[in-house]
Amino acid sequence: MSDKEQTSTVTHNKDVDGKDESAKREKLVGYFELLLSNSNLRWLWAGQVVSLLGDWFNIIASAILIHNLTESGLALGILFTIRMLAPFFVAPLAGICADRFNRKHILIITDIVRGLLLLGFLFVKDADDIWLLYLLTTLLFGVSGFFSPARSAILPDVTSQRELGTANALSATSWSVMLAFGAAIGGFTAGLLGVHTAFIIDGLTFFVSAVLLLQIKLPHRSISTTEVREGSKFVTLRYMLRHPDILFISLHKAAIALLLSSGFQVAQVEIAKTHFVIGIDGAISLGLMYCMGGVGSGIGPIVARFWTGDDDKPLRRSISLGYLIGSVGLAIAAPLLSLPIVVFGGFVRSVGGGIAWVFSTQLLLQRAPNEIRGRIFGTEFALFTLMGGIATATVGAMLDIFGVQAVLWGMTGLPLIPALLWWLWQARHTKASQSNTIPN
Repeated sequence: MSDKEQTSTVTHNKDVDGKDESAKREKLVGYFELLLSNSNLRWLWAGQVVSLLGDWFNIIASAILIHNLTESGLALGILFTIRMLAPFFVAPLAGICADRFNRKHILIITDIVRGLLLLGFLFVKDADDIWLLYLLTTLLFGVSGFFSPARSAILPDVTSQRELGTANALSATSWSVMLAFGAAIGGFTAGLLGVHTAFIIDGLTFFVSAVLLLQIKLPHRSISTTEVREGSKFVTLRYMLRHPDILFISLHKAAIALLLSSGFQVAQVEIAKTHFVIGIDGAISLGLMYCMGGVGSGIGPIVARFWTGDDDKPLRRSISLGYLIGSVGLAIAAPLLSLPIVVFGGFVRSVGGGIAWVFSTQLLLQRAPNEIRGRIFGTEFALFTLMGGIATATVGAMLDIFGVQAVLWGMTGLPLIPALLWWLWQARHTKASQSNTIPN
C-alpha cells in the first residue's frame, strides 16, 4: 500500500480508538431498526439464517454417521479436521477473489455448488463409503472457504459506519441462534428420521439462500478500487506485519478454534455417544449440547455490547474476559456429572467464546481498509481453519487414548494463554496510544 493509504488507515484507526468523541456518543442502531431500514442487509441476513440452519443439520448428521460406521474417536477427529483444513488451503485465493470480484456473486455461486454437493452424501451407506464422506466433506468445506471471507468483507459494503457494529452483532447472534435451533432440530431429525433426511434439508437450504442473496443490490462495486497485484498474498502479509494490531486481532479466531471450541465439538460427540445417550446414537443429546452452545454464543456478545457499545477500548478488554469465561465453562463440563451440568458448562464456554469472536470481528471490520479487507479476512479464516484442524485431530486421537473426561480437564486451562497474551498486547497498545504512536 502507498504511504498515503497507510496514513489514511492510521488516521481512521485513531478515530476508532476514541479521537472522535461525538461518534462514540452516537446512539447505537437497533437490530430491528436496521433490518427494517436496510433492505440489502435484510436479504444478506435472511440468506445467512437459512443457510446456517442447514449447516447445523449437516454437522449433527455427519458426526453421527461417521461414529456409527467406525465407532472411532480418531475417525471422528479426522472428519472435523477435514471440515477445518479444507477451507485453509483455499483461503488465500478466496481472500483475493473477495477483493477482486463481485462479493455478492461469490456468495450465490458458492451456495449453489454446496447445494449440489450435498446430494452426494445420500450415497454414504456403510463403512466402505467412508472415503466418499471424507471427499464430499473436503469439497463442501473447500467451497465454503470462498464463502466466508466474502461474507465478512461484504458487510461494510451494505451498511454505513454507524450500522456496522449492529450488523456484525446481528450476524454473529444469528449464527448462534441458528446453531441453537439447527442443532436441536437437526438432532431430533437425525435421531427420529435418520441422517440422510438431515442431508437433504441441508442441501435445500443452500438453494433457498442463493435465491435470497440474489435480491441484494449493492450501492457500489463490491471490489477493490485498485487492481490486485501478482503476489498479493505477500502484500497482505506485509501489510499485517506493518500493522501488528490488525495481525493480533486476526489471530483471535485461530486461538478460539485451537484452545476453546473445535476440540470441544469433537468431545461433545463422544459425550453424547458414550455417557448421556438420548435418541438414536445420542443424536438428541448431541443436538441439545450444540443448541445451548449456540444460545450462549449469542447471548454473550449481546449482553456485553450493552457495556462496550462499538467503542474500541471496552471491546478490547472484553475479549480477555471472554477467554476467562470460556475456561470456567470447560471446568464446569469436565467432571461429566450429569447431562444438564455438561450442557450448562458448554453454555458458559460458548458465552466466553462468543464475546471474543464477535468483538475481534468488530475490531477488524472497523480497522481493515476496504481495498485489502477480503484478503485480511481470508488470512484470518485460513488461520482459524488451520488451528481448528489441529485441535480436532489432536482431541480425536487423545479421546481414544485418555478418554473424554481427561481430555476435557486438559483443555480447561488453555484459554488462559491467549487471555494473558492479549492483555499484554493491550498494555503496550494503550501506552503507545497515550504517546500518540498507535501500533496499527
